[in-house]
Order: sequence, then C-alpha cells, then structure tokens
Amino acid sequence: MISKIYSLNSSKKQIFLLSIPVFFSNLAIPLVGIVDTGLMGNLGQSKFLAATSIATSVMTMIIWSFAFLRMGTVGIVAQLFAKSDYREIVRTLLRNFLIAILIAIIIILFKPIIAGLTEDFFSTSIETQELIKTYISVRVLSVPAELIIYILVGFYLGIQKTNISSLLVIVMSALNIVFSSFFVLSLDLDIFGVVLGTLIASYITAIMFSLFTYNFILKKFQIIPTFERLIIPSKFLKLFIINFDIFIRTIVLTFSFLWISYLGSKLGEDYLAVNAILMQFIILAAFFLDAYAFSTEGIVGFAVGRRNKKSFLLVVKNSIQLSFFTALIISVLYLIFFKQMINIITDIEILRFISYKHAIWIIIIPPIASFCYQLDGIFIGASQTQEMRNAMMVAVASFIILSIYLTKYFENHGLWLSLLLFMLLRSLTLKYFFNKILRKF
Repeated sequence: MISKIYSLNSSKKQIFLLSIPVFFSNLAIPLVGIVDTGLMGNLGQSKFLAATSIATSVMTMIIWSFAFLRMGTVGIVAQLFAKSDYREIVRTLLRNFLIAILIAIIIILFKPIIAGLTEDFFSTSIETQELIKTYISVRVLSVPAELIIYILVGFYLGIQKTNISSLLVIVMSALNIVFSSFFVLSLDLDIFGVVLGTLIASYITAIMFSLFTYNFILKKFQIIPTFERLIIPSKFLKLFIINFDIFIRTIVLTFSFLWISYLGSKLGEDYLAVNAILMQFIILAAFFLDAYAFSTEGIVGFAVGRRNKKSFLLVVKNSIQLSFFTALIISVLYLIFFKQMINIITDIEILRFISYKHAIWIIIIPPIASFCYQLDGIFIGASQTQEMRNAMMVAVASFIILSIYLTKYFENHGLWLSLLLFMLLRSLTLKYFFNKILRKF
C-alpha cells in the first residue's frame, strides 16, 4: 500500500519540481509534430505539407475530443487519492478503459465518412485530397491505443507520479519519430510513412505501459484489478456527466484549430502550409507551458478533496506566475532563433518568405496564452467541467466571428490576430467562472 501521500505543498519550488519531468514529456509531443512537418516540408512540394496539416487537424479534432479520458481521470483520481480510496481509483481506471474501447470501435466504423468529409470542407487539389485520405485511413486505426494512453497519463498525473506519465509520453514520441523518419527517409513512403510511424508507436506504448500499470497497482496499491463492482450505473453516470462536459469543451476547442486550417485553405495551399509550420511553434509553447497545468492538476484535486482553500489559492497564484514568466522566455527564444528554425523545417523558399512575415504572431502569442493554459489545469483538477465547457463555447463562438471579419480585411495576418484574441477570450471567460470553484471549500 502507498504509505506516503504527497503533501499539500503549493510553493513555486514544489510546482517547478513536479513540472520538470512533465516539461520533457510535453516537449516530446510537439517535437513529433515538428519532425513530421520537417519531413514533409523538405520533400520539395507544398502538397505534402498542406495534406499533413489538414489530416492532422482533422484527426486531432477527433482524438482530442475524447481527451476527457485524461482530464476526467486526473480530477477524480486525485480526489480519491486524497481519501486513500485506492479500490475506487482502480475501478475508475477500468471504467474509462471500457468507455475508450467503445469510442474507438465507433470511430473506426466511421472511417469512410471521416475521410470523405475533407473533400467538401477544404479547398485543395485532388492530389492533396488523396494524400489526406491516406493519412486518415491509417491514423484512425491508432485510436484505441491513443485513447488508452490518455487514460494512463491521467491516472499517473492524478496520483502525482509525473515521472511515469512523462516517461510514457517520451517513449511514445521517441518511437514515433524513429519509425516515421525511417519510413520517410529510408523507404520513401512520404505521408504514409509518417502516419504508419504514429500507428506502430501508439500500440507499442499502450501495450507496454498497460502491463506496467497492472504491476504498479499490484505492488503499490496491493490490489488485483477485477471487474467486481465495476458496472454500477451511478458511477458511470458521474463519469458521463464529467466527461460529457469536457467532451463538448474539447471538441469545440479542436474545431477552432480545424477552423484555422479551413480559413487557411481559402487563402491558398502555400498559406495553408505556412500556417501548418507556424502552428508547430504555438503547439511547442503550449505543451511546454502545459507542464505547469498538468503538474498542478493533482495538487488542485487533492486540495479540493481535503477542502484546503489556502493551499488551493496558493497553487493558483504560483502556477500562473511560473507559466507567464516561462512564456516570456519562450518568446525571447523565438525572437532570436525563429529564422533558423524555419529554415530547418522547410527548404521551400516561398514558404520561408511567408513564414518570416508572420514571425510577430509566434513571438507575442505565448505570454497571452499562458493564462488560459494554466486556468484549464486548475478547472480540470477541481472537476469544474461545466464551467470549462461554457467558457470555451463563448470564446470559440467569438473567435469564429472575429476570424471571418479579420481574415476578410487582413487575410492571413487577420487569421493570426483572431487566434491571439481567442487565447485572450479563453482566459477572460475562465476568470469569470473562477469563483464557482471557491464554493467547493
């Protein structure tokens, strides 16, 4: 049995120490995207980069729509952990496994529809559309493994084992990079090679860490996972309520990034490809800053479980400050090394030229976005999912309206200005609902 439960230490030092392993794991995720973008961006034709941009946006929207399997797991597990209810933690884990398998089966069955919808939604060439279909047809097969990975990451974050959750993500990302690079560079499989690498990496990681988690539960919790008292309607109802709110919130969020690809496609494939490159910088910063959000989710959940308002408010203040100052450092690094990074990602001169003209957005967005990233983690840890949903719906609706008008008058710069305003709106709406959390104490 776990004899030592982590303390309610909400200091900047504690948050930073918990975040260190998460930094490395979170950097591994966008690194995969950067490598994939670089592999496609150096094939000499924009169509490969454009197709990868659209296909990954579509699949990200679908898979991230079910990120509640991670987010919902963190909050529930952390609060159960505070009460030392280890058996219910294991049951929660298994219930989410059953939900994940059901979701994955449905997505795979809808594969032809998903692949076909891109033709009507995006303005691209026939060649690009065929590449998109290739990617999606393979990527949907990885969904079962990717959803299981979500749950496992949520479990380890909930019990504050950030080193294990980080190792899981690092292993998957490393395998993804190795396999994708081999298939593209050695076997010349272009976009098929990229997605095949993701498929193989996902299943190896899911199987490996599922077995590890089984042994972890046996040794640390001294519990044998069984289906005893697993199918309880009230428990599934609780998971459904929490997960449904996060589902709506996440699908609305991921749609906003799909919307960026859609508007970019209206401007031409060169702009679509450029935006795919620039989004890698945004994603890199987001995942790096999310380390603070991820590492504090468990502390927040623990504080809520123990009804410790002082610790809760302290972790909110310290984590937001850490996130903001880290974002400033990221912006400075982008300012210094932007051109060098662009030149590595693509060898196509027109894409380099357009990217240089949009550098300002990559530099100023991270500090502004840091607040909404951290507030997301706080709301997740507190299981305040309904407010997260409502805040996101307001922000995205405003973003879509703004993007239409700003893109009309300022073209691609208008699209990036609307993205910046979207990040600001996310922060403001979450701040509005923050007092709802305080009522739990």
